[in-house]
Amino acid sequence: MTVPTAANMMPAGPSPTTSAADGDRIPGEFLGFWQRVDGRRVRRARDACQRLLRFDPIPDDAHVRAFAHGYYDADPVAEAFVDEVYLSRGANEGRRMLDQAIAHGVDSVTDAPHSMRRLFDEFERPPEWLDRDLIERGAALFRRYGPAVFSFAGVETLLGYTESSIVKPLAFTGTYAGDSALNRFMETARFWIDVSDPGGLEPGGAGRATAMRVRIMHVFLRRRLLAHPDWDLAAWGVPISQSDALITLMSSSLTPGLAMHLMGYRTSIREIEAMMHYWRYIGHLLGVQPRWYPETVTEGLQLSTVFLLKCAKTAGADGVELVEAYPRAFTPKTGTRWRKRLRDEINHRAQIGYTRYFLPGRFYRRYDMPNPWPWALHPLLQAPAILLVDTLRRHSPTVERLQDRYARWRRETWWRNEMGDKQSHFKPAEQFRR
Repeated sequence: MTVPTAANMMPAGPSPTTSAADGDRIPGEFLGFWQRVDGRRVRRARDACQRLLRFDPIPDDAHVRAFAHGYYDADPVAEAFVDEVYLSRGANEGRRMLDQAIAHGVDSVTDAPHSMRRLFDEFERPPEWLDRDLIERGAALFRRYGPAVFSFAGVETLLGYTESSIVKPLAFTGTYAGDSALNRFMETARFWIDVSDPGGLEPGGAGRATAMRVRIMHVFLRRRLLAHPDWDLAAWGVPISQSDALITLMSSSLTPGLAMHLMGYRTSIREIEAMMHYWRYIGHLLGVQPRWYPETVTEGLQLSTVFLLKCAKTAGADGVELVEAYPRAFTPKTGTRWRKRLRDEINHRAQIGYTRYFLPGRFYRRYDMPNPWPWALHPLLQAPAILLVDTLRRHSPTVERLQDRYARWRRETWWRNEMGDKQSHFKPAEQFRR
């Protein structure tokens, strides 16, 4: 591979736009990839993978560069709408027009400008690559995991809290730290439920509406973070970049598809690839349209390897705070009735168990984390029953329907126990912590 030089990186000067219009750039913290990929241990691992698994865990240089350049790609279509409506007509008018267009279509907004029509035209038009059958199969698999996949996703995120481009937006806003950690996580879980419920991505579906609101929220966060004096554009790329968002899509599809085997689920490669396609479509609705999206498990593993090798691990104390806040976010609140307190105590220990079960031991011990024993065994103890039901499902449509119904009930029950009747609003943080 050709190692990039400083000429590929962003030149000094005024803050650029959040698109790739000014040329392809590579964030400084990505350059470590080309130093590590030629190391002896990586070469040996590549050789072993090619001999045993018949594929190279490193993709070709064009795909690596597409991923690297994507750290400077954002969402110019949604940004144009925010500029023309929210910033010129006011936030209240912008929200009114957005809510009306989501509920009744953009044609119902009599004074909708071109930028709004372009945004909703892209949002409503199915992309050429869309396969409805894969969408349904991918959503069904994600539902089948029940709330356990939410716990896995929360734990998996901790592994990314070493990276500044991921951590700093959360650290500056206070998201996922301190008292807000639980509410923010449960808001994300509500999004996962909405987009995977039957019909959730259809016109009028709750997941589809939420996707648009989250997309606009990301624009505001990106704009405010770019103006923050501590945001290092040259080192990290733009906030909430296409490439960081792509990793999030992989962490919602490829990695749970593989990792949930540890709990007894018999997920096939084709099912995982269907779930990758399903999350690609969710990403499309969120404005995540990367230059390269892996379509197979092999390509997804290659992208994951690139991400791991490029990791600079510069998040420091901010990353430590976020990692240690996660298991403590589920600590039961005082003043609740004994039944609610008991459920909260069990859920708290279950979350600690999932955290230790899915995290590498060395990573868990590196932080000030709660004692996970014996609760770290409970995901493993579920495996025999899950394996039995998942095996029966393959041979019985009735079992499959009952499994889906039960998983959906479990998700809602789990969410309601934590949040009660609260509604998720998906609004950007009003103030930064620093």
